[in-house]
Amino acid sequence: METSFLGIGALGELGRAPAVAVVVDVMRAFTVAAWALGRGAEKVVLAGSLDEALALKARHPDWVTVKDGAPAPGFDTVNSPGLMRSLALEGRTVVQKTTAGTVGALAVKDAPLVLCAAFVVAEATADHLRAHAGDGVTFVVTGEDGQADEDLACAQYIAGRAAGAGTNAAEFLRRAATSRAAAELAEGVREGVHPDDIALCLELDRFPFAMVAAVEGPLMVLRASAAFVRDGSC
Repeated sequence: METSFLGIGALGELGRAPAVAVVVDVMRAFTVAAWALGRGAEKVVLAGSLDEALALKARHPDWVTVKDGAPAPGFDTVNSPGLMRSLALEGRTVVQKTTAGTVGALAVKDAPLVLCAAFVVAEATADHLRAHAGDGVTFVVTGEDGQADEDLACAQYIAGRAAGAGTNAAEFLRRAATSRAAAELAEGVREGVHPDDIALCLELDRFPFAMVAAVEGPLMVLRASAAFVRDGSC
């Protein structure tokens, strides 16, 4: 399986949408999305802007809105897995807007297959790639314009697992744990942080599903892939 690893800014150089895109945001967008789906949310809508998220909330008051940073009027919670795990989400829709993860997913919305990933869904993502990816996969490393080590480590780990390599996760998780993003979360540089967020972002294969994003009407929607649900619980 041929793989490439690109930052969001480099996607325009491709000239066309990739056949398969895996958008990686470990700390914290797609760890949060996985927790939302794991808690029973029907879907996660990836919003293109804060205004779009608020407009969706106005039309659907029961939808749960999530943003990066500090709490803000109109948003139900912030982009924290530690906070997401305590919400009642069964059957609900979550609207998520972040600075990197949702931007990366929307940048490849025209790709025939888009997966969103973090360590918590790594093996299920690799399973999905083995079944559906064909010969080539573009990993979108969303943080730090493709240089975020937590995202690159996760992407490289998934790529190895999808290729059938006996990849040991320890070194990849160590890189994520010592990344700049992890340090910023630990030091309180980023707002809207729960004390458990780093540990939750580093939990390997917490959930038994891959996360598939697809355009549904005017929205980019992320859902758990039922075809790859294993035995397990949240």
